[in-house]
Amino acid sequence: MTKLNIPVGISDFSEIRQNGYYYVDKSSFISELLQTSAAKVTLITRPRRFGKTLGMSMLSDFFDIRKDSTALFEGLEIADRVDLCREWMNQWPTIFFSLKDIDGLTFQDAYGQLLAQISNLYKNYVYLLDCADIDSDDKKIFLDLKAGQADKTQVSRSLDTLMRMMHIYYRKPVIFLLDEYDVPLARASSHDYYPQMLDIIKIMLSTALKDNSSLRFAVITGCLKIAIESIFTGTNNFVSDTITDCGFNEYFGFT
Repeated sequence: MTKLNIPVGISDFSEIRQNGYYYVDKSSFISELLQTSAAKVTLITRPRRFGKTLGMSMLSDFFDIRKDSTALFEGLEIADRVDLCREWMNQWPTIFFSLKDIDGLTFQDAYGQLLAQISNLYKNYVYLLDCADIDSDDKKIFLDLKAGQADKTQVSRSLDTLMRMMHIYYRKPVIFLLDEYDVPLARASSHDYYPQMLDIIKIMLSTALKDNSSLRFAVITGCLKIAIESIFTGTNNFVSDTITDCGFNEYFGFT
């Protein structure tokens, strides 16, 4: 009997594929997601350890214009969709961002973690500063965010700023993948600084998702379905898929 090389604790799609770990093909999630193109924002909520991060990592590897993922998807179901792969695989500017590590006993501690996470995100896109078409003021804000020295207004609009700069650079709108969106608010609720954290996260997501011409579409995952009215105020074309729905159940956890 062949010994299965199980990727325990590994949620990086490329690492699993490159190292020959056992992988259940869930790549048809990509084609099913693209069939719901009318949805500008898709929120997927599932319990912990249901493969949400692995699914988002797969989406990032598939869409990200900076990568060549042909070998990663070779032999998987999505590779048979030649026309779809030609249009979408590594053809779109993509942001994959996670809020899973935003934690702290006080708001100042958690905010410091958020600032560091955004700084690390921006360091992946330093090449945008070489684009002559990008406004000099946006470049200055970029440097402040990368250095972790931005003010709260710049931090709360950091995703929108990055998406706008990428849109100018690539001349294509951005695919935005946000993992564990609810972690900062859940931790804030436990430590009594929920209102302060909500103010930051609400503006961050509202400016990134609502009426944003730089957004192609967004996929958001988390464990909790926080009230749309409190965090996604005014977001149009919003689709929510929970564990009680049948939409994407095939691609998360076990059925």
